Amino acid sequence: MSVYYREVANEVDLFTRCYDQQLPLLIKGPTGCGKSQLVAHMAEKLKRPLVKVACNEDTSSADLLGRFLIKGNETVWQDGPVTRAVREGAILYLDEVAEAREDVIVALHPLTDHRRELYVDRTNEELVAPAGFMCVASFNPGYQRGFKELKPSTRQRFVTLSLSYPMPELETEILHRVTEVDLKTCQRLVELGNKIRGQRHLELKETVSTRLLVHAARLFKSGMSLRQACLFGVGQCLSDDVQVLEGLKDLIHLSM
Repeated sequence: MSVYYREVANEVDLFTRCYDQQLPLLIKGPTGCGKSQLVAHMAEKLKRPLVKVACNEDTSSADLLGRFLIKGNETVWQDGPVTRAVREGAILYLDEVAEAREDVIVALHPLTDHRRELYVDRTNEELVAPAGFMCVASFNPGYQRGFKELKPSTRQRFVTLSLSYPMPELETEILHRVTEVDLKTCQRLVELGNKIRGQRHLELKETVSTRLLVHAARLFKSGMSLRQACLFGVGQCLSDDVQVLEGLKDLIHLSM
């Protein structure tokens, strides 16, 4: 099944040029704005395998590069996702790269500059990435209000693309295309999303993403009332604070 992606600001062209010129790409933007969808779409468009890595603070270099495993009476090497991506000439997608430990990120530096090399110390291998390989990373600069930032030595290795939530007309089109819910309902959902995004006094850690609006639309499509779909698909996902949830519930009731 083809991956649907609606271009917002020339990002498909930039991605393609980075691929052609063997440049790593950093995609920054808020949660649920389409970063992962863009990468999946481009892997399909460029006809390259896609290897995804969900980065977190517990991710070690062995998790990414590989490790020795005991099978029966033998010790065998198993490639990690990064090593596998280099060998296959795949698109390597490091999701939320800022969450990874600094020593892990530094180990990937030679892969994101002119060398395009990966050193696997445990097997004493030095792999050179083939032409089809591309390193793409995503980064949410607003996550936990900037608690974690990428160091300049890492950021300056990447061409950087900024994404945000689409304009209302485009976001409505995306919801309609992805969920097949009628345009009028999609428009109402987008209007609600933008109202909540404008409620800065709620001090939400994350605001309404296009992804959450898609969830609400699909709940509605299943037969749930639009108000309930928004409460469960949007409101309850944004906060655990009782007062904030009451404010969100009131806004949903007024809008739906």
